[in-house]
Amino acid sequence: MAELDISTKNCIVEQEGSVLIVTLNRPEAKNAFSPEMLLGMYKAWRLLEEDDSLMCAILTANGDTFCAGMDLKAGADGEHRSTEEFMELMGTVPNIHWQALLRDNRPNKPLILAVEGYALAGGTEILQGTDIRIGAENSIFGVTEVARGLYPMSGSTIRLRRQIPYCLAAEILLCGDHITAQQALDFGLINKIVPAGKTLEVAKEYAAKICANGPLAVRAVTRSLREHQECMSEEDAMLASDELANPVFASADAREGMKAFKEKRKAKFTGE
Repeated sequence: MAELDISTKNCIVEQEGSVLIVTLNRPEAKNAFSPEMLLGMYKAWRLLEEDDSLMCAILTANGDTFCAGMDLKAGADGEHRSTEEFMELMGTVPNIHWQALLRDNRPNKPLILAVEGYALAGGTEILQGTDIRIGAENSIFGVTEVARGLYPMSGSTIRLRRQIPYCLAAEILLCGDHITAQQALDFGLINKIVPAGKTLEVAKEYAAKICANGPLAVRAVTRSLREHQECMSEEDAMLASDELANPVFASADAREGMKAFKEKRKAKFTGE
């Protein structure tokens, strides 16, 4: 696994085959968001979108807390953390923080989340921008902004009610309670619970399954999952889905997939 030069002090970006692995790296501050962390995440998602050799990404963290969200202590103390590059980028990409947190401009490739320990406030908000989510048995979730007199600005009031039943979303958002891994699984917020220390391993297993599939098909399915939501009529969503599907069926990968099935062998996809 090779570390990429877009890594920052608080966000390690590595490539393992066709998988991008993004690791939050501020364990001494419970991986609360910092400019250096946001900068690395922003660059990672743009690389994932633009590099055709990458099929998907895994988001994980170092330490015993996945992410505690915004650094409230720094805000309360008036402490200012920034990097020159981050501030310069904000001049041309004013929503760079929202892109980093997967609120805006998400990459059209699958994102797998591996959570160990607490994922609170922004930690659960960024969860909603991912596609497949693995939680350790000791993981704790929660959109806790209301308990601090704050508003969850990374999209939870929109996304959460679309991803789980309305009444459960309302309970999470309005009460600000912590949610156990089992509750998160029961609510449909995560896919699977695994033993502590095993989430990255299981995330890589999901990534391997995705990477074995046709790249064009994976990207088109991901776009449809993201773009064709409940706010569209079924008829409009079907038409939009067809627009994504037609190039996939006309591709060399589609022909190879059907040929491999007929010949009872593993397909050799090229992304063409």
